[in-house]
Amino acid sequence: MCEVLKVPRSTYYQSFRKVKPSYTIENEAILARIKIIHAESKGRYGAPKIHYLLTQEGFTASLNRVQRIMKEAEIRSTIVKKYRPTSTTGQVEERENLLEQDFETMTINEKWVADITYINTLRDGWCYLASVLDLHTKKIIGYSFSTSMTTELVLQALSNAIAVQQPDEGLILHTDLGSQYTSEDFEKALADAKIKQSFSRKGCPYDNACIESFHATLKKEEVYQTTYIDFETARMALFSYIESWYNRRRIHGAIDYLTPQQLEDSCRKEVA
Repeated sequence: MCEVLKVPRSTYYQSFRKVKPSYTIENEAILARIKIIHAESKGRYGAPKIHYLLTQEGFTASLNRVQRIMKEAEIRSTIVKKYRPTSTTGQVEERENLLEQDFETMTINEKWVADITYINTLRDGWCYLASVLDLHTKKIIGYSFSTSMTTELVLQALSNAIAVQQPDEGLILHTDLGSQYTSEDFEKALADAKIKQSFSRKGCPYDNACIESFHATLKKEEVYQTTYIDFETARMALFSYIESWYNRRRIHGAIDYLTPQQLEDSCRKEVA
């Protein structure tokens, strides 16, 4: 048959082996690792972070290649529409803005930002998370969770941050103009800790963009993926996300793909 068709015998026998091209084999290996990384992040990592981790492990794939492989396998990061509460219509007194959207820092405990976000539960309705973030490390250094959005909520988050970080005098804490942050009790707590208070301008979320970004990430990666039965269920889930994942395992492109805890540890070693 080979003589009739004028086909070399070697070509005829090779056709039975059907060897995969090396590029296809590489793609399969990359896809297998992508699936593991994606699963370990609970679907939270998209192509950029997965690509970074692949390169750290020795893979030579470009970002475009990783994106293409993920698209073909229908693997994508978790994206859910963000809930936006109704804004207040009351009069808000403007206060001094020390930060002025300058989010640059040299080390830890120079500038903190704080805010409150909403978490829904089936039995207990809306609950509230107050968070304090260090701008240098992106680490959540203090937080408090409650069924009431009171001054005590933000005071507890602040107290936790101060107890853990032990900041020096002169630290700036930036918040929005919410009544909890403009209260006399909160002002006194800052004064006692020798912390300077800074406020966003009315209707300007960009003034506190970093903590807004954290809460958006929290919602996208955790809250909107889960139905919380009650306050306690939500509290445990948020504790796990912040302490086990966000602070200690989630890499951040803004800090050279370190985790917040890794960067803080590095800063403390330099000081020591």
